[in-house]
Amino acid sequence: MTPLPRSPLAPKNSPHIFPVKGAKVAALEANLRYKDRPDLLLATFADSTVCVGVFTRSKTAAAPVIWCQDALSAGADVRALVVNAGNANAFTGREGERTCRETGEHVAHLLNCKPEQTLLASTGVIGEPLDPEPIKTGLSALASKVTEQSWGIAAEAIMTTDTFPKAASKQFDLDGQPVTITGIAKGSGMIAPDMATMLGFVMADAAISQECLQAILRDTTNKSFNAITVDGDTSTNDCVLAFATGQSNANKIENIDDPRFAIFKSEFQAVMTDLAHQIVRDGEGAQKFVEVQVEGAENDIAAQNIGKTIANSPLVKTAIAGEDPNWGRIVMAIGKSGEAADRDKLRIWIGDQLIACEGKVHEDYSETDAANHMKGQEISIRVDVGIAGGVATVWTCDLTHQYIEINADYRS
Repeated sequence: MTPLPRSPLAPKNSPHIFPVKGAKVAALEANLRYKDRPDLLLATFADSTVCVGVFTRSKTAAAPVIWCQDALSAGADVRALVVNAGNANAFTGREGERTCRETGEHVAHLLNCKPEQTLLASTGVIGEPLDPEPIKTGLSALASKVTEQSWGIAAEAIMTTDTFPKAASKQFDLDGQPVTITGIAKGSGMIAPDMATMLGFVMADAAISQECLQAILRDTTNKSFNAITVDGDTSTNDCVLAFATGQSNANKIENIDDPRFAIFKSEFQAVMTDLAHQIVRDGEGAQKFVEVQVEGAENDIAAQNIGKTIANSPLVKTAIAGEDPNWGRIVMAIGKSGEAADRDKLRIWIGDQLIACEGKVHEDYSETDAANHMKGQEISIRVDVGIAGGVATVWTCDLTHQYIEINADYRS
């Protein structure tokens, strides 16, 4: 397909990326689907690396997802990660399993490790067999090129309809020692994760137990990748993998009661949220970044369900695209969420303006002020459903005609 212009919501400047000790990456053009751009990534890790993951709950999960789940459940030390773009290796039957097995065996030969010590991820078209031969050829070339410095090309290599590479990085002190967390992600369409994002890989040089890292990944995913939506569709290939190489000089975090656990988790959350926001800002055809805040729900889960119902509503999203402050559509979405809401206590804000309360439009409502807010690129919707103390924030984008054009043309 024809390359898409860079999203108008993309960050103005490329982020500064800190290298992660014990994690090396390289990428190249393997001609798996795309031309004149990298589409195959190899990452290698120090022997001490701990890895955890969260995966799609789709009942049609792709072969690489199942491969990773099996590898992590077996408890093998992870030595490598292979990611390809252009072909999802999903709904490919025994051929998909064979491609995973041959890829793992090839990396095992290159790195002198076991096949199950290599994790695999794929993104792209569903239902087309993925030939392992160009992948193996590319990996042979990449094995000697991995470096701690190639994060830019690594982020680019996992893109599909993305219009810009997505990366985030933080460096901070633990025990007076520098610790680095760096992540890359991809996603633009088919975004309504049911555990994670389309593909996300976050790497740290901290020493941390597997149990602690899994708890951090689970909790931060729920407040980042599980709190975004572009179009309400969950992919067959969604996964987020977190790696901790243990190469920092900071002492190991062994349990969640360690005060440093909260520090590390806060920095990890910042990277995850940054990546999640970038995915929404690159939503297919997006012109506006939308934050939906929900208060007063029965609990936090109910609040997130209400937020996602608003954020996924085609009527809400097209009104935002048309810069129409049609708050009646927000009322509609709250009502159809299935969660408790008190009609006469419901309050709705667009931007800073209180639009509706006490079961009707607010007496000081200004259509002009609301419309002016909708003309911006950063849209804020806030609702209080008047039930209890549940809160959540969800991020989405508008729904434009270009979304249809992109997805009508995806396989051509």
